[in-house]
Amino acid sequence: MNVYQAINAVQADLSQVGIAKNRTNTQGAGFKFRGIDDVLNALSPLLAKHGLVIIPRVISRTCTERSSKSGGALFYVVIEAEFDFVSAEDGSKTTARMIGEAMDSGDKATNKAMSAAYKYAAFQTFAIPTEGTPDADAETHEVIRGMDPHTLADWLQAIEQCDDDSFAAMVADGLAAAQEVRDREAWVAIRAAGKKREGATT
Repeated sequence: MNVYQAINAVQADLSQVGIAKNRTNTQGAGFKFRGIDDVLNALSPLLAKHGLVIIPRVISRTCTERSSKSGGALFYVVIEAEFDFVSAEDGSKTTARMIGEAMDSGDKATNKAMSAAYKYAAFQTFAIPTEGTPDADAETHEVIRGMDPHTLADWLQAIEQCDDDSFAAMVADGLAAAQEVRDREAWVAIRAAGKKREGATT
């Protein structure tokens, strides 16, 4: 059995039972979702039965620190991962690439992002219907909107110290950055820094 035949065999078995949305997000919207454990519990015996192996590989990872509504730190992780689907019978393989995103206030954001990538690689490869959102997770985080104070300080310093040729572009970029995060106060501060610099050079 080659890799595509093995994938199809797993699909056939899953089409008979599916994976129900038995878990509930309890920290916000209250939606139903399928967790990574549900996927592993359903897939593991079928992978063994049909001689199919899934080998994950992380290609890239980024981590951004954000602030929660209560003022605590939240770590937002995005990974790009590849999953090799390999036939144990003849060694043939195919690869799926997937993005995983997750947020956590501790050290679990990367683990959750990897679980999300695996879960959705399985959903899409085996054509398992889903309406949920990633296991990024049974949690809903409220992220404060606006520009980080350190970022704003960097923009103001850059406007003050940049050369005359790049001054106008620097101000425009700063205003666009403030507008993107919908921070009116940051926009006003950057505009004022531009006006001050403009007055100093005339």
